[in-house]
Amino acid sequence: MNPKIKIVPKRETIPSFDPNAVAANYIEYYHSPKKAYKQEEITPKIISKIIKEVSKGININLFLDPAGECDWMEALSDGEWLYLARFRFCQNGEQDEYFFSYNPDYASTVAQTKESDYSDKSVWTELLSGGQSIIPKIHAITNLESGAKAVEFFIRTGELYPGIDWVQEL
Repeated sequence: MNPKIKIVPKRETIPSFDPNAVAANYIEYYHSPKKAYKQEEITPKIISKIIKEVSKGININLFLDPAGECDWMEALSDGEWLYLARFRFCQNGEQDEYFFSYNPDYASTVAQTKESDYSDKSVWTELLSGGQSIIPKIHAITNLESGAKAVEFFIRTGELYPGIDWVQEL
C-alpha cells in the first residue's frame, strides 16, 4: 500500500526563536564514534558543532523525548545531500506523524522509488538511514545551508523549519 502524502511548501517568513533555547532533550550520533548527549550536556558549543557538521557529513538523531524513544528528527548528510526526517510516535490514540525533507526537483521520481531499483543513481542518494535504508533524492536536499538552519531550528524549537519544503506521509 502506498502512503498518501501532503506537500508542506516552504514559507518565505521564518518565525523568530530564542537563540538560547534548547528543545532537544537527547542527541545521539548514529555512527562511530557513537556519542550521546543528555539535555544538561547540550551546550551552545555542542549545538554549534552539530550545525557545522551538517555541511561536512553527519548522522544524528535529535530527540525531544529524553528517553530517545518516540519524538525525534534524523539528520543524515554526506556533505552533498541532506536527509531530514521527523518521526513522532504518539500514544493515547493520536495519529503518528512522519515528515521528510522534500526536494521538488525530484518529484517526477516517485513512481521509480516504488520500483526499488537502488542502482538507479538518478533516483537514489548514497545516504543510508539507520545504516540500511537507502534514501531517495526526493527526500534529500542539496541546500546544506538551509538544512543546517533546519537542524538548529529543530534543536531550539522542536518544530519543523518552515524555510524548506517538507512532505508528510498521512
